[in-house]
Amino acid sequence: MNKTLLSAVTGVTVLGMLASPSSAAGAAAARTPELRQEDALARFEHQEIVWHGCRTGPDDAAGKRLDAAGARCAALTIPLDYANPDGRTIKVAISRLKATAPGRRRGVLLINPGGPGVPGLSQVLLGPAVPGIAARYDLIGMDPRFVGRSAVASVGCRWNTGTFVRSAGPSRDTFDEAAALMRRLAAGCAGSDHGMLPHASTRNTARDMDVVRAALGAPKLSYLGVSYGTYLGAVYLRMFPDRADRFVLDSAVDPGAYGPGLLRPAGPAMEAALRNWAAWAAHRRDHPHLGATAAHRRDRPHLGATAGRVLATVDEIARSAGRRPLRVGSYRVDAHLLPYVLAVQLADDGKEAYAGLAADVALLRDAARGARVVPTASLDRLLKDALTSAGEGFDRAGTPVLCADRAASRDPDAYFRDIQAHRAGEPLFGPMTRDLSPCAFWPAAPAEPPTDVRTDAPALIVGAAGDPWTPHVGQRAMRRALSGARMITLRGAYRHGVFLAAGAPCVDTAVTRYLVDGVLPATNTTCARNGATGG
Repeated sequence: MNKTLLSAVTGVTVLGMLASPSSAAGAAAARTPELRQEDALARFEHQEIVWHGCRTGPDDAAGKRLDAAGARCAALTIPLDYANPDGRTIKVAISRLKATAPGRRRGVLLINPGGPGVPGLSQVLLGPAVPGIAARYDLIGMDPRFVGRSAVASVGCRWNTGTFVRSAGPSRDTFDEAAALMRRLAAGCAGSDHGMLPHASTRNTARDMDVVRAALGAPKLSYLGVSYGTYLGAVYLRMFPDRADRFVLDSAVDPGAYGPGLLRPAGPAMEAALRNWAAWAAHRRDHPHLGATAAHRRDRPHLGATAGRVLATVDEIARSAGRRPLRVGSYRVDAHLLPYVLAVQLADDGKEAYAGLAADVALLRDAARGARVVPTASLDRLLKDALTSAGEGFDRAGTPVLCADRAASRDPDAYFRDIQAHRAGEPLFGPMTRDLSPCAFWPAAPAEPPTDVRTDAPALIVGAAGDPWTPHVGQRAMRRALSGARMITLRGAYRHGVFLAAGAPCVDTAVTRYLVDGVLPATNTTCARNGATGG
């Protein structure tokens, strides 16, 4: 996975059930149609930007990398509530890496890595990987409101865990355990300033982007967004179509499903990605894209001679974790956590990632059989981030965004019925993707209803046909909503994030051509990693 563009998979881990916005949110919509109070916003849009070095201290490795690349950073003042621009203000942090060919500069390109909750300042480091794009655009990174350097002390979730994503497990008792955890996590966010929580929304982040555009003196904004960033980009296209230039949406979410229930349809796609990995792990010589040398096959842990046997090994691990937590070093991997551990690693279908997952599954199998095991370095990082507050913990920043964007059902029984209805077809991942989230117990209602993103503004949508996190059916829903867009689907790929990450020249070339020359494909197309295309 391209770690520059896709900072973390955990940023997309959202779940729950969709529900209609609360009546309070509907009432708020009447007073906030688009909130474009030109005169009141002028002081924000024309503020002077004071650029400075990005490093904040000797331990700021990210800032050091930005400074070494020649980037500069700044903080802009924005309204907390765009319906009351004369009221309270907050700050958003931005970074800029100037176009390498000033004489051919086209404008500014803002890059969002997804999430919600993932900082964006470091995204300008993408520049050397895309020299043609970096020549034409000032690359802009932004930590969205309440995230990273744009964080506000009184907003956020005080958790001793990195993510709220858990499976409901195999029974009603384990479901009740998961619900109790979500209630505790929501309470950990309840200490926040409740008056600020409703303003964490994607609509407000889109408004912030437009203030950044105006303050930079750019008549239009170009954009590259991944995962959740595709929804943010679509919201901007809907709200500010005349200010949008060239927009690329990579691994698009279903705009009608986005919110606490974003992952609800993802169970079948995750199961399909697991089967794809199992075929690789079984040493199938005819496996497309992921063939390996005989030496590589000998190095793989033996998990089964066929894909079915490999999946049976995973089932064995799941049954054991359902009886008692697996001891993995100092960690405990139970039925709530196991599906998350697998799903996170299925976001990358490259050989190295698949080999890492195979090693971790072999380790979990040994733990299920009673052996004392020590986690691999990558598994240790994953478990530390998921189970403690020591890791990045993007969900601690992203949960207020999800809960501000769309209200969630507050009926635990409705979630349990949905899980049971789909358990046979989605036995491993369905209880995770359909489980409830802290939004089911959230202390503040959304200030506005979700955005209907339908617009004819042009855009380029790219994604993998087998994406386990934002399934292709949702990518197609985004394409239908954006009637002026074109879509490129990478066949035979089971990964999340394709531009510069999938080794697919057909995608990389099309994205670069659109951003540099403004040329969209004539029609929606499919292509393979080897470059073969189809209609």
